[in-house]
Amino acid sequence: MNILLLAPQPFYQERGTPIAVKLLAQTLGEQGHSVHLLVFAEGEEISIPHVTIHRHIPIPGISNIKPGLSLKKLICDFFLFIKCIRLVRQYDFQLIHAVEESVFMALVAKKIFKIPYVYDMDSCMSVQLVDKFPSLGLVRRIMEWLENVAIAGSTGVIAVCEALEDIVKKCAPDKLTARLEDITLLESGSEGDENLREALGLKGLVLMYVGNLEKYQGIDLLLAGFKEAVSRQSDLYLVLIGGKKEDIQSYQEQAKQLGVESNVFFCGPRPVRQLGYYLAQADILVSPRTQGNNTPMKIYSYLDSGIPVLATNLPTHTQVLDEEISCLVEPTSEDMARGIIALAGESILREDIACKARQRVQEEYSLPAFQRKLKTFYEKVQDRLDSRLERLRK
Repeated sequence: MNILLLAPQPFYQERGTPIAVKLLAQTLGEQGHSVHLLVFAEGEEISIPHVTIHRHIPIPGISNIKPGLSLKKLICDFFLFIKCIRLVRQYDFQLIHAVEESVFMALVAKKIFKIPYVYDMDSCMSVQLVDKFPSLGLVRRIMEWLENVAIAGSTGVIAVCEALEDIVKKCAPDKLTARLEDITLLESGSEGDENLREALGLKGLVLMYVGNLEKYQGIDLLLAGFKEAVSRQSDLYLVLIGGKKEDIQSYQEQAKQLGVESNVFFCGPRPVRQLGYYLAQADILVSPRTQGNNTPMKIYSYLDSGIPVLATNLPTHTQVLDEEISCLVEPTSEDMARGIIALAGESILREDIACKARQRVQEEYSLPAFQRKLKTFYEKVQDRLDSRLERLRK
């Protein structure tokens, strides 16, 4: 099919959704579709086989767009929509594949140009909105209604996790739905020359966090729990990879106030292609996320790393993680400290968890599994579109 893929994100950047969009576009292209990818003006220029990349016009003063809702993102969404309409008029698209809030653009395009769309539900926008702005309860109800309209109007929905799949089924039980989880990003033969233990002078057990430092990631919880753990076992070190400069400075100050600055190291971003190399330098990998219902992309690489995972016992994690392949703790500093100490003191437990986790991810969250699930979904979409066209001809 000739597909317009709408992705309201800076592209390309080495963080969650842009990485997932790249994988999606690349896979669709490899499976024989002609893909036109429309993204924000901001981002690194890359080339993807069988994919034509379009951007909206650059907007003066708009850059450094962070994940989640923001005024900058809303402004870019407007210009993305304008570009979307122009592309729809220029090309004969058979389908629009709409990621996150671009589904509303696809909904308008369907009304005007009669082009069907697929809703790629990477998150629940109404939940995200209230997590960031708790006082907006009324707005959440409006957003939930809009999401339901978008689901109902789609040809099918791709949900990135079980929680989002449940939302779709509750809204439209008969809707064509596929659960398409993220996958491990670890590359075989991942190499590097930065030995963090030597560079930072780490003589004990290393906990590592990889990802952005946005509020929903639970870094406050992690630091508070780590402080309690260090008070019981002083040879623990926490290394955080990723984050923007202003966020790093804020959390460095917090670590200083907690009195653990000598045990906590903020290293900034590192290339995704070297993710496996850095994860292998840890003894425990942590995901302290406290908000949201979609599973962090990092979890799949964590599970594939051969290093045990410590995570909060919340739906954002438990739809993928369980006690067999991870150590789950309640989102309190006391329980976070308990989990850290429990894993730190049991090398056999760490090895057992890590071994079972790697086996699970290879079975369920590998690239071949992703390709198979996407192909099956698109075959069903094609069947429905063919049936719809046949009915119109009659």
